[in-house]
Amino acid sequence: MKRRIGIDVGGTNTDAVLLQDDRVLHAVKTPTTADVLTGVRLALESAAHAMGDDPVQAVMIGTTHFVNAVVQRRDLAPVGALRIGLPASASLPPFCDWPADLAAIVRGQVHMIEGGHDYDGRPIMPLDERAVAAAGRAMAAAGISCVAISSIFSPLDPAMEDRAAEILHTEMPGASITLSHDLGRIGLLERENVALLNACLAPLAHHTVQAFGEALRQAGIAAPLFITQNDGTVIRAELAARFPVLSFASGPTNSMRGAAFLTGLKDALVVDVGGTTSDVGALKAGFPREANAIVHVGGVRTLFRMPDLLSIGLGGGSHVELRDGRVAIGPRSVGFRLPELARIFGGPQLTTSDIAVHAGLLSLGDASRVADIAQDFTRDTLAEAARMLEEAVDRMKTEAAEVPLLAVGGGAFLVPDRLPGASKVVRPAHAAVANAVGAAIAQVSGEADQVFQGLTRAEAMAAAERIACNRAVEAGADAATLALVDIEDLPIAYLPGGALRVRARVVGEIAGG
Repeated sequence: MKRRIGIDVGGTNTDAVLLQDDRVLHAVKTPTTADVLTGVRLALESAAHAMGDDPVQAVMIGTTHFVNAVVQRRDLAPVGALRIGLPASASLPPFCDWPADLAAIVRGQVHMIEGGHDYDGRPIMPLDERAVAAAGRAMAAAGISCVAISSIFSPLDPAMEDRAAEILHTEMPGASITLSHDLGRIGLLERENVALLNACLAPLAHHTVQAFGEALRQAGIAAPLFITQNDGTVIRAELAARFPVLSFASGPTNSMRGAAFLTGLKDALVVDVGGTTSDVGALKAGFPREANAIVHVGGVRTLFRMPDLLSIGLGGGSHVELRDGRVAIGPRSVGFRLPELARIFGGPQLTTSDIAVHAGLLSLGDASRVADIAQDFTRDTLAEAARMLEEAVDRMKTEAAEVPLLAVGGGAFLVPDRLPGASKVVRPAHAAVANAVGAAIAQVSGEADQVFQGLTRAEAMAAAERIACNRAVEAGADAATLALVDIEDLPIAYLPGGALRVRARVVGEIAGG
């Protein structure tokens, strides 16, 4: 018998479930608190009470804490950027494509030194170790303790990044150092941006993971803690503290995985309607479809493992008003302040939840407070919500045929029973806490994305699978349960030695779970 606790922290609510095998034994939805961690503690205490004397094997938490910090420009540490690549790349220094307000917060010092590799794996220049040491001393003197190291074509050969990190650890004891090849793919600026974002979040991630662990202890739960990732899997909490960017899109991803679990459908579209936004994504074999294009996070260009999502400003707390004689919804929302600002609770703001209560779609608050709303206005508002969802679904489809649409999230009452482009609208049991269910069922994954030279195709693919398996075990997977779920290879004609880029992904159960 397998028992797990899944928690998902959204912008409006913090949801928790106690899952036993494939049954939801307990579910709770509490308002997200301003400090986030209090809401997690309250959700854990509710789950712990439902546990009784039977232990759980693991606790999985998904949080928007890290991506919100970037979007809202808060709790970010100044970062020292070390670029290995001179004399190439001097014209586009680190932070060159960042929004000015975010760069002003994060940019601590920028050091560009000789080194890096060419596209064929040959060194551009030898690594200037003296310059690395000098940069470390300068950053230490300035009080900078978070560093991101990026080297040209380091996914082909990470040796220079690794050596630079060794030198900086000597010059800056205790510094938090992020290496770009651990996170990004080929493409210097995007990979460097991911490393810089990760580095600026390091203190917040360390504090947050510690606080989550303390919340477990206060709730009397003795179980390993895992944090959910962008791809619907989890990693050990201590690894998540090193790589917080891997959790940026975990909220919508958890909802999609939870929707697949609750309905049994592995290939479908999913709409997760929260308090502020609706996130539309696609399930392929039970996992979110991955984005293959540039993804902007807080205005910063990135290219790493992220789900293919479309977010629109439609949620249960979205403002509803007339603009130029037409009903308009969002993008502003009352968020977690719904119980104090919505009209059904005596507040001044008309929201989509008020409209749903007036239409009889939702039982919440005091319906008499919205009795004065005109029926035509309610009908027009629901029609506008349906139009927004129809357009989003159409943009996310990759085929003309109709596909099932799974409606989950606390605001799923805004999804009509029939929607053009959808063969059917499915509303699973426990849809309101599908995000927490997705966290609870999550497995552990490992991924490799590497260029191999001098190997046969079979040898390169086997090597990539080994790397992915090792990373999954490091993240907390049971090696005996690992299975290859995705592998692709791409010959690189412009590299010598029969170069082959291979991406491999494995998934397995948590160790001891």
